[in-house]
Amino acid sequence: MNLLHYLLRNVLHRKFLSLLTILSVTATVAFILLLSMSKAGVEQGAEKGYGPFDLVVGAAGSETQLVLNTFYHVGAPTGNIPGETLDEVRGNPAVDQAYALTTGDHYNEYPIVGIDPGYFLTRYGDQRLSEGNLYAKTGEVVIGAYAAKMLNIRVGDTFSGAHGLVEEVHLEEEGREHDEHDEHDEHESFTYTVKGILPKLNTPDDRAIFTTVDYAWAVHGESAEERDITSILVKPATLQAGQELRTSLEEEGRVQVVYTSKAVADVVNLVDKGSELLEIVTLLCVLLAAVSILLSLVAAAGERSKDAGLLRLLGKSRAYIVAAMLGEGVILTGTGLILGIVAGHLGGYFLQDALFHYAGIQIQPLRISGDHAVIAAGTLATGLAASLLPALRMYRLDPLALFKA
Repeated sequence: MNLLHYLLRNVLHRKFLSLLTILSVTATVAFILLLSMSKAGVEQGAEKGYGPFDLVVGAAGSETQLVLNTFYHVGAPTGNIPGETLDEVRGNPAVDQAYALTTGDHYNEYPIVGIDPGYFLTRYGDQRLSEGNLYAKTGEVVIGAYAAKMLNIRVGDTFSGAHGLVEEVHLEEEGREHDEHDEHDEHESFTYTVKGILPKLNTPDDRAIFTTVDYAWAVHGESAEERDITSILVKPATLQAGQELRTSLEEEGRVQVVYTSKAVADVVNLVDKGSELLEIVTLLCVLLAAVSILLSLVAAAGERSKDAGLLRLLGKSRAYIVAAMLGEGVILTGTGLILGIVAGHLGGYFLQDALFHYAGIQIQPLRISGDHAVIAAGTLATGLAASLLPALRMYRLDPLALFKA
């Protein structure tokens, strides 16, 4: 009997148990693949998240919070710093480029960020916008590619922002109702006009709305003396120059100067610690899949002992019987592996927008990486290892003793 035909017949003979085994492998592979894509997305986002701006100047507080809010548009700012700090930073010969940033408002949960248009040239080079042009006057905005898609906004559209990172629907304190109502009126009376849509940048800037630095001052009617800024993005001339700038500014005690790469590394290390727990869960899933394969093949070995004994009496070798058992394990594992890779990529494709919106993790669901080879090799090795015990049992089978019984 042809070995492949014999293998397929055995797998199809026990459809339900074979299907359960394949599904357990599929779920495990898909979960591992999604975890791998998410981890790669975090690392790539951390690497490209801040561009050439090695320093950020902001109010005293958490360094991580300052960097996440400034570059990743996550969380609240640490506070404001005096606007004249920008002149001091730009006047320092250690600085190549510096841009003030203002935040605090949003439109449908997408942050409105005030920054000089030169920021885009410094960070991304001379890229063409998908539509329209960069802003030039107060009230004009450009929108990140992802935000424009989700908000269904086109060039020429207008909208009004709201205060805070997420608009509050219910007030916790009745005493604040009057102030919140006045603030709401201020935002409703200020209209933004969309002048352009940015190309896809594959950074957190894809989900932000950008306008002039003075937008917050215009919305709230602040005087020249009150015009604070949220932070300053600094591209130092050299790393040594960056250290000199940090020392000189922090001596004044009004601001903190943070090395962006260090704060991002702290976040990545925190994510790595969290991923260790996920790796434990992944290991448990792998063990369950291996046990599923083992139980399926042990049950199969018990059912097929007579068939195997008869094949031996008809002249088939021990190697043929062992190959049949190992081959069945490989078929079940390989089928689950292929389906798991497909399911993992499909899951990544359908979850990519949700992951980017809620966590800022940008995954590439159609990208093939070296992890695929590792996952495939590990899955097949697990399947073979689980097949060894029932294969050894069949190898030791005495066909004459079985026939007499």
